[in-house]
Amino acid sequence: MAVYTDLGAAAMERLLGEYDVGALRSAKGIAEGVSNSNWLIETAQGRFILTMYERRIELGDLPYFLDLLDHLSAHDCPVPRTIHTKRGDSFVMVDGKAAALIEYLPGISPDRPSAEQAHNVGGALARMHLAGRDFEKTRPNTLGPQSWIDMLEECGVGGLSEIDPALPKMLTVARQTAERWPPDLPQSVIHSDLFPDNVLMLGERVSGMIDFYFACNDAMAYDLAVTHAAWSFDASDTAFDPAIGGALVEGYEAHRPLANAERKALPLLAQGACLRFIASRALDWIETPPGALVMRKDPMQFVRRLKFYAERGEKAFTPSPI
Repeated sequence: MAVYTDLGAAAMERLLGEYDVGALRSAKGIAEGVSNSNWLIETAQGRFILTMYERRIELGDLPYFLDLLDHLSAHDCPVPRTIHTKRGDSFVMVDGKAAALIEYLPGISPDRPSAEQAHNVGGALARMHLAGRDFEKTRPNTLGPQSWIDMLEECGVGGLSEIDPALPKMLTVARQTAERWPPDLPQSVIHSDLFPDNVLMLGERVSGMIDFYFACNDAMAYDLAVTHAAWSFDASDTAFDPAIGGALVEGYEAHRPLANAERKALPLLAQGACLRFIASRALDWIETPPGALVMRKDPMQFVRRLKFYAERGEKAFTPSPI
């Protein structure tokens, strides 16, 4: 469970007293995620998500993340609003850590998405990219190609080998991929972490895109590649589902057609997406403290996906009818 910080009832009530949301009725830790502590909060006025920022988030980045939610929500994207304090602040400090209250959106994250769901997620991603083009704040991608190399080097060959003997080879792959990384692709705000557990659905409809704490300004096609790598494989990684992958791309292009340069770059962008998760998962595996209520994620899952994209190339992104 992704709860690093223990907040008792009294501390939770004091925190929520900063907001005009009514009296606390219940608070339950949320299992998903590895970087922050999260709770589902119920008050006299409804449900909210409380996030305490633990790792990989700079305090100076919070206005970008939280203002972005308000911007996208105002542009009719299925994104939760930030709940502001009685003073108008978008976050508060608790024992030296920042915490924010976010609008709760109904829905269920799909564990076995349908092609229609993937199509609608692709459309929602494209609409988010279009809406993000006039967001005034900017933030660089701190998890770009150089970061993959840095994280893998920080793990060290010994640390990587302890996870899996094949993992140290990824450092060479990361260096080679960084050298080939395409410049000058069209950019906007990107989510960069749109896994199924960061999407809420009511039936086939996208009711929410959540967890924007890796959002930044970067290539829109890279964000599509990240989402493709996150959605298009079964749980065992033994099978790629072309119906899911094709529907995702088709749904995206129904709102924002890809340029030729973007389409040609997709296989390499997807390999980069896999390296990003290989590196961050490996570092999380090594750094997760004993006793933390966090389930570590296997970086080898994305080693297998990287191999698929390297072998399949552009064929992996061929749209197919729902």
